Amino acid sequence: MANVNIKFNGKDYLLSCDDGQEESLKKLTSFLDKKYLELKKKLGNIGENKLLLITAIKLIDEHFDLRRRVKDQKDKLEGLSKKFIELKSLAIKYKDIKEIEIKDLNKDIETIKKNIEEANSMYENMLDRTTESLEKIIKNAEASSNIQ
Repeated sequence: MANVNIKFNGKDYLLSCDDGQEESLKKLTSFLDKKYLELKKKLGNIGENKLLLITAIKLIDEHFDLRRRVKDQKDKLEGLSKKFIELKSLAIKYKDIKEIEIKDLNKDIETIKKNIEEANSMYENMLDRTTESLEKIIKNAEASSNIQ
């Protein structure tokens, strides 16, 4: 246990604290003394006990206000976290749907390519047969014209 000399309201006090907590105790006491002196300046000399009580109430009020604000911020963060998780889930679903659509479109493209290739093949076959038919007609016409 460590002993610390502190000054509060112009008076010296010897306080005990856990080892290593000396600086923290000095800072806390300095903060308390500052709040106490601010109120003393505002309210005048209304008595040390009453001023200590008002100082404590004011500090507790600030403490509870800060706790409320921290809780509000935690609640907001929790709400944002839930919204983020929901958005992430929606994004994943959207991605999955789009991947299925892309897969289906790729199948459609392959079917169209196959149909085009079949149509080209049929067209080439038709051209080949037409060409052969025209060549026969021309040969027959030439043969007819040679005969006459």
